[in-house]
Amino acid sequence: MPRRYPTSFPAAQQTAARSPDMAIASATQITSERIMQFTFGFAPPLIIEAAIRHRVFDVLDQGAKIIEELCAETQTSPRGLRALLNALVGLELLAKDDEARYALTPESAAFLVRGKPAFHGAFFLLTSGPMLSEWAKLNDIVRSGRPEKHINREQDGVAFFRQFVEDIFPIHYAAAQRLGEALEVSKAAAPLSVLDLAAGSGVWSVALALRSPHVRVTAVDWPGVIPITQKVAARFGVADRFRFVAGDLLEANFGSGHAITTAGHILHSEGEARSRLLLEKTFDALAPGGTVAIAEILVDANRTAPLPALIFAVNMLVNSDQGDTFSLEEISAWLRDAGFAHVRTVEAPGLAPLLILATKPSH
Repeated sequence: MPRRYPTSFPAAQQTAARSPDMAIASATQITSERIMQFTFGFAPPLIIEAAIRHRVFDVLDQGAKIIEELCAETQTSPRGLRALLNALVGLELLAKDDEARYALTPESAAFLVRGKPAFHGAFFLLTSGPMLSEWAKLNDIVRSGRPEKHINREQDGVAFFRQFVEDIFPIHYAAAQRLGEALEVSKAAAPLSVLDLAAGSGVWSVALALRSPHVRVTAVDWPGVIPITQKVAARFGVADRFRFVAGDLLEANFGSGHAITTAGHILHSEGEARSRLLLEKTFDALAPGGTVAIAEILVDANRTAPLPALIFAVNMLVNSDQGDTFSLEEISAWLRDAGFAHVRTVEAPGLAPLLILATKPSH
């Protein structure tokens, strides 16, 4: 069971804080170990990024190797690679036997080898570049509330998303497949219109299109990102059933009469005001009885958990003007305010363990 830490101090601890003698006694019951573990919290993503960039996981996918073999294949130094490999062993992303041979673990073999269907390395490849460069400004951003870059705006967003949007396809694909199952897309007997908002790699609509030849997609994204959506749709052989609309979400023509709208990881960068407007516009674009499906990294109602979602909220502070993470309760209220009914959730694998679905009433 994970350790849980109180959000307020018990009365005895409050007393100890006022009494030096009791404070000393109380201090003997705790250690600084947990806090000190945060000191190099930035290191694991950088270590993983370096391993991906030097093809460590790719090379070891061919079999276990000693460091001299790895150095030769990755063109790295023994001193540098040894430190990296041993840290990865400590992170349980590599194994090391008694003969000093390094090998992949099931986890790294599944998710950190380039070219594999479930490759999850895309986010790590952002660590030393756009991620840390902006997070390094956190102190100033907390003071002003205004980041220098805004990935929710086209000028900054296109350049950011073009770097990795295609690579994150595998991260969301399993959830997109689960959505198709939940909506019973494979049972469609007539044309089924899908509106894919901020389509990016097209993962949500591509997954639905692969479940049924009756799916017809309207994919909306910025002009600079649409070519990636086109490329991915073509690679999966469904581009002939896609219509591409370039433009800002609140300005682009969504069309009407859609049976399904997907909003995959959009609301957190849009912020509450734009998200509400987007949901109202989505409501109008759906046919009566149509469904909107939302994927988001959710916080609890009190914003005390889960930790990754709380950290991601800081990421939105650093990278957007109004972005945040939201709770199921908040998004559900926005949906009802926009006119939707039957708000519900579907369990799904991936970053968003709950997909949020809502229906436009038939009358």
